[in-house]
Amino acid sequence: MGTDRRGFIGKAFGGVAAVGAVASLYGMKRTWDMLPSVKANGFTTLDMTKYTKYNHNYIEKWRGKPIFIIRKSPQMVAEMKSNSNKYKKQDQQRDIFIAGSHFLMCIGICTHLGCIPNYQPEDQNYLCPCHGSIFDFSGMVTKGPALIGYNIPPFKRDGNKLILGLDSPEYQKLIREHATQNEM
Repeated sequence: MGTDRRGFIGKAFGGVAAVGAVASLYGMKRTWDMLPSVKANGFTTLDMTKYTKYNHNYIEKWRGKPIFIIRKSPQMVAEMKSNSNKYKKQDQQRDIFIAGSHFLMCIGICTHLGCIPNYQPEDQNYLCPCHGSIFDFSGMVTKGPALIGYNIPPFKRDGNKLILGLDSPEYQKLIREHATQNEM
């Protein structure tokens, strides 16, 4: 009877050790997995050919922030290129030109206090509901209290796609030319 008891205790200990080993491996794997917050800080790829409507505010998400995208109509582009005092050369420099179209692509957060403005297609501008800042369809401030235009996230062009979160010479050129700041 002693050997049967000894065998049972050995098998029971072996079973408990196996369950403990599996639980330990599972716990180790969980610590090696990326946290959701780290995954959210990754890259977002935008296929710009899917934004087909003119003067429509598409909203994507990158790093927990709204990204506003507008495919500008030929009339909007012509209005920007006119000699109107309403638009500056800087507004045109903010455009991203892909697949024969001009796009606004920016972080959709008001630079005054961090609200999320609403797009008004009939006026072709963004209105911040909190304090009344107005941004034009190039992301520049036309009425305060916000002092600077929408920020443009770092991006890299890959054909007709934009990869948000990667730095590129095109993005650096926008920053160098102060295209993300309003000269009020």
